[in-house]
Amino acid sequence: MSAIKNSIFLLAVAVVFMTSGCLHYTLKDTAISKDIKTIRINYIDNRARYINPQLSQQLTDRLRQKINNQTNKTLTQGEADLDISGTITDYSFTTAAIADNRSATNRLNVTVHVKIVNRLDEKQNKETDVTRSFDFDANVSIQQAEQSLNESILKNLSDEIFNSLFSNW
Repeated sequence: MSAIKNSIFLLAVAVVFMTSGCLHYTLKDTAISKDIKTIRINYIDNRARYINPQLSQQLTDRLRQKINNQTNKTLTQGEADLDISGTITDYSFTTAAIADNRSATNRLNVTVHVKIVNRLDEKQNKETDVTRSFDFDANVSIQQAEQSLNESILKNLSDEIFNSLFSNW
């Protein structure tokens, strides 16, 4: 019985060593070219009709933090191998559900237009829109909804932007 356990252990160790020499850094279905050493995250500008005054800075900081924590790349303020910029293009409220002829649930829609410039491989340049919706009770004011949804907005948008940028290289 112990011979089987030893064989399984040795097989697992062999698999780890064989896969450790890959040419890409991968994490949760993301792949970042080994050649990319530096990344610059520019300030995410807010050009939506309705402006949440804290969202631009908070989202920029959260995205920088996520890239810093989940990649081995160096963040820089100067010229970088990857230059990432974004603009909040939509921040709007709509009715999501009606009950008894009145709004029961409202929805906050947020869209961020993201642009990535790869200075090492122009074919990897891309632009994309990331949109997320957040429902809240219609009896809550917009300011209360923003406050209670803030952490969810930052987490979901930074995750979505990160996945959009670093998936399918």
